Amino acid sequence: MAQRYHVFSLPPELLETLTPRNLINRLPLPKASTVVQTAAPVSDNGRACNICLGATFADVTEQRSHFRSDWHRYNVKVRLRGGSPVTELAFAQLVDGLEDSLSGSASSDESSDDSDAVKALVSKIKRTSRSSSPSEERQTPLTAVIWFHSPPSTQIGVYRMLYPIDTPASSYLAELKSIQEPVEGGRKWAMFMVAGGHFAGAIVEVSRPAEDQDSTVYAKAKKKPPKPKPETSILKHKTFHRYTTRRKQGGSQSVNDNSKGAAISAGAMLRRYGEQALRDDIRNLLRDWADDIQDCERIWLRASVSNKRIFLDYENCVIDKGDDRLRTFPFPTRRPTQSELVRCLLELTQVKTSHLTEEALRAQDEAFLASLPKPKATPSTAPTPAPERAKPQRLTKEEEAYREKWSRLLDMISKGRSEPLKSFWEREGASLGGVDALIPEWTGDRRASLLQVAVQSGQEDVTRWLLYELHADPTIIVLSSGVHQEDKTANESDSSNPPTLQGAGSRRTAYDMARTRAVRDVFRQCAGDHPDWWDWFGAARVPSTFNKEKEEAKDEKKKQRKKGLKEKMREREVKEREREGKQSDIDDEQVETKSEPRSQDPTAPRKLGGSSGAADSVMGLTVELRAKVERERRARAAEARLKFLTGA
Repeated sequence: MAQRYHVFSLPPELLETLTPRNLINRLPLPKASTVVQTAAPVSDNGRACNICLGATFADVTEQRSHFRSDWHRYNVKVRLRGGSPVTELAFAQLVDGLEDSLSGSASSDESSDDSDAVKALVSKIKRTSRSSSPSEERQTPLTAVIWFHSPPSTQIGVYRMLYPIDTPASSYLAELKSIQEPVEGGRKWAMFMVAGGHFAGAIVEVSRPAEDQDSTVYAKAKKKPPKPKPETSILKHKTFHRYTTRRKQGGSQSVNDNSKGAAISAGAMLRRYGEQALRDDIRNLLRDWADDIQDCERIWLRASVSNKRIFLDYENCVIDKGDDRLRTFPFPTRRPTQSELVRCLLELTQVKTSHLTEEALRAQDEAFLASLPKPKATPSTAPTPAPERAKPQRLTKEEEAYREKWSRLLDMISKGRSEPLKSFWEREGASLGGVDALIPEWTGDRRASLLQVAVQSGQEDVTRWLLYELHADPTIIVLSSGVHQEDKTANESDSSNPPTLQGAGSRRTAYDMARTRAVRDVFRQCAGDHPDWWDWFGAARVPSTFNKEKEEAKDEKKKQRKKGLKEKMREREVKEREREGKQSDIDDEQVETKSEPRSQDPTAPRKLGGSSGAADSVMGLTVELRAKVERERRARAAEARLKFLTGA
């Protein structure tokens, strides 16, 4: 079983050997006196190595032996990577610094691969030169646990939340050593959890007071076995529950009310009362524990955003919103209970341990760095400036007056204000271009002419005035690019129905835009009165002329047809009522005219089951009537027996 360490009482021998985990695999910088690099001397000798700083040789054999040596191969690999070669003395010092290094002498096998020493040195160069350029650096994310290493193969992890917020990474080890010193009165924490109407709180002691540790040392001096005391202890604790959340639905009632509105139900009222009661209970508890909370070194809080308002930012609150002691649990937690608080306390105070060699740690680091996303290259090109918005063109007074006239004209036509429209047209009609002038594009109206505006708005009087008095052109085509689909209404007259469209983009005129029969009749009547004004049945798409006598005759036929249908319906209802009345009379007669049983001598013998005439009298009756007749017959028989017994 792995040994467990308490974060506030680590063994001194372990503390002395700890180093921060992120500094393990960094190579120490070579000292200037140890590795000396000199410039390559200029030599006229042909037997020299220009890579190894101008090393010279006496003969060809010595030169070939040098080319097979680890020193030369190392300098070649370093030179290919853009580094600087080293002298033979500096190379020997580098080899001596390796664990399990091989000799730097020349290899006896010409076809053999690079020696282990060269491989180890080159791999170190790879690690030290990793992310050397700022563009290739990858930001290592912060983790919840800070790891320390103790040679040869022991690692311990401490949660980052235990340290002060502004502690730099270089001071983690010093801070870990400082918290091992005992504190007068001991270290105390406050731990609170609230979720789903459940609350759990506790005041715990995470390290023993200095007085207890001094007494332990005194007891050891007297060679008396001290009683083992736990490193942590719970001083106060409290748990309670209120009904604030609907079962298997989640979310408090207040959050649901804020998002969907206040619900009106008995359960919602109970949950609102539970939230208020839970808030009052927690704040009363904090008020009772105020002195202990002020002495705490850390305050651990697990609560949602809405539930944090229970603890913070209210009048006479015990815990300030910006308190430096506030911490959140850096790991997932379960339902707030006392046992969950104990589990979280042990998780925070017991350090994590692992036993990995340096080679395994390096492999772990390589895998971790490889899993990090590569930084995105920042574009070197300057961002293109946003295009300037075109300033709206300023209108002159004449243009503003012209637009105002068109706006007033379209508004009066759409609303059917005939009298103001006629007087306005007499005064301003010529300046607007006449009755067939196209509507300007700046109005946003997709209709082409004033007649089309009146027709689509369903203004019968305005349409008649435009056609008869102003001679508006009904053959102007509707703009197909911006025409909205019109509502189609079923009309009774087949000749007055609007012609069906022949497909999208078909040719349409003002008559096709009419929504009511009255407006279409205006077109047909004008076509009949003045057939020579326009091409009514061709370009204007009017189907036929309007004949008042024919239309009235058609309407009269329709009324007669409707009247005949109504009379037939009335006759049918009368016949059905008569048929039902006759059937009910037949049923009543059958019940009333059934034969009465013959009077017999009471002393005469009787047959079981009654007379045979009783069966014939219920023939043809329904089940309910048969049962009624049978009950009456039995009642009469009972009365006859009663009279006979009483001698009446």
